[in-house]
Amino acid sequence: MRTEDSVPTRAAQYVRMSTDLQRYSTENQAEAIAAYAARRDFEIVRTYADEGRSGLNIAGRDSLRELIADVQAGRADYDAVLVYDISRWGRFQDADESAYYEFICRSHGIAVHYCAEQFDNDGSLPSSVMKSIKRVMAGEYSRELSSKVFAGQCRLITLGYRQGGPAGYGLRRFLVDEANEPKAPLARGEHKSLQTDRVILVPGPQEEVETVRRIYRMFVIEHRSEREIASVLQAEGVVNDLDRPFSRATIRQILGNEKYVGNNVYNRVSFKLKRKRVLNTPDMWVRSDGAFEAIVDPALFDAAQVILAERARRFSDDELLHLLRELLGSRGVLSGMIIDEVDGMPSSAAYRSRFGSLLRAYRLIGYEPARDYRYVETNRQLRLMHPDVVRRTIEGIEAVGGSVEVDRTTDLLTVNGEVTIAVVICRCRPTPAGSMRWRIRLDAGLAPDVTVVVRLEADDRTVRDHYLLPWIDLGPRGRIGMAEDNGLDLDAYRTDDLDPLYHMLRRHSLEPTA
Repeated sequence: MRTEDSVPTRAAQYVRMSTDLQRYSTENQAEAIAAYAARRDFEIVRTYADEGRSGLNIAGRDSLRELIADVQAGRADYDAVLVYDISRWGRFQDADESAYYEFICRSHGIAVHYCAEQFDNDGSLPSSVMKSIKRVMAGEYSRELSSKVFAGQCRLITLGYRQGGPAGYGLRRFLVDEANEPKAPLARGEHKSLQTDRVILVPGPQEEVETVRRIYRMFVIEHRSEREIASVLQAEGVVNDLDRPFSRATIRQILGNEKYVGNNVYNRVSFKLKRKRVLNTPDMWVRSDGAFEAIVDPALFDAAQVILAERARRFSDDELLHLLRELLGSRGVLSGMIIDEVDGMPSSAAYRSRFGSLLRAYRLIGYEPARDYRYVETNRQLRLMHPDVVRRTIEGIEAVGGSVEVDRTTDLLTVNGEVTIAVVICRCRPTPAGSMRWRIRLDAGLAPDVTVVVRLEADDRTVRDHYLLPWIDLGPRGRIGMAEDNGLDLDAYRTDDLDPLYHMLRRHSLEPTA
């Protein structure tokens, strides 16, 4: 019972809204928590909110991660955390994970209260038993929901309806009602508004349809490789559905996708409950043949599949190295470009995947390039990493309410039309003495507001840490040299991940976009 002289206990509230039940909106949770706080004499001084976030794991739940980080770092200025119920803390598939995050709070003297549960989280035997049961039930709910959703999606696939994803080049998504009557085309990024509506695929613009048919003819009849086909389309200025030049990979995707002969195929890849991504065998695929109007002749499509299957047959290590020796004998030199130019030979990417790098494959056949090409492999690895780092940065900014525009020429990010961000991946340069050095080049021409420097370990694959370098503080230095330990003027900008960038943008420069 509160008295006039009592001091309320300082508390933080954590609210989370997923997409399963509207009654769990963050506003309703906050109201229930406020009522609980009034009854128990708590003063809410801090709110952590994850809106539209899955409870299956902690990845992507920035606010819960921030809460745990504040507790562990001693930044928490409260003595309790109030949560609506156990499921809002998380529907973790491993109940021990939920207990682990609560244990972190409790071990730092911060109690976790579940406001809508019918028991007090006081450590007693009954509450501990009930809490364990509720955690298992929360995880089981997600498993049951996943099974029901999957079964519903499979049924719609067999009925001939599209389940998510872009249509692809040469095709378009079209909305139909519950009676299968056509309603309207769907542009990229648009979604149906009525639960009873469905989506099908229809032929796209005639010029795109003809390009797809031409790709198949060039591959099957003219015996051109994917790379050659892409080069032809690039020379003609033809772009794909993302307004980008065609590449070997996009041509390969078109040649192998059954949707171009009207087949609706689902469950090629599983990623259930946000666990490991699994490539399923064909017997696990869910399909409906002839669901859509075909834009490629089935005989031409089947011929393309025979060619792809024969070319993709599994080579042993010895066979791969034998082909490489024969190519060396005929050309005298080897390179990734030379390998990729030979039709019928596995790609340079196949050699990298099997042997770790082209250089290692070269050594296994006794070939030493005249020049040291290790920097080529390193730069190739950096080029492969850069799009993924940029993508994760964009996702993190959008998660905190920002809109991001990307300059495709410079990869400069513009947030909400105001803040510019450059992402730089910096490889490690070990010295002869064994210490590590990094040389960072800042682009004075672009002069971004913030440069995100991703420093790699000595293997040039593992991310070591990040530096957030504001242009206003550092100015046009051009190049910055870094060691394993740097002065306070640089280490002030160091962070283990990009959460500080997202929090800075959220607190100081972002307003949620409409």
